[in-house]
Amino acid sequence: MSNAKKMIEAKIGGKKVMVFSKSYCPFCSKAKKVLQEYINSGELSPNDYEVMEIEDNPDMDAIQMELRGITGASSVPRVFIKGKCIGGGDETMAAHQSGKLKQLLSA
Repeated sequence: MSNAKKMIEAKIGGKKVMVFSKSYCPFCSKAKKVLQEYINSGELSPNDYEVMEIEDNPDMDAIQMELRGITGASSVPRVFIKGKCIGGGDETMAAHQSGKLKQLLSA
């Protein structure tokens, strides 16, 4: 198992919500903004949430390749809730608008 895969699995397993992101990506900003609403409302604890900005990580390419293997897509954001990928920015926003995101976070 590669170091990138081990790190990703540890991150996903260690937090209720894990986001792999790039700070300049508008889709990443969309997902993080939605998730921040849940932190602000108290529905998601900051201790249960982590964002990893990967653009300056020397293993960025390996991380994105491993994310592709795990989720079927290497693009960011990759948003994981309780170990399962719910998709990227558009999917996170759609889950929020439909009420599914709230259900996933409270389950």
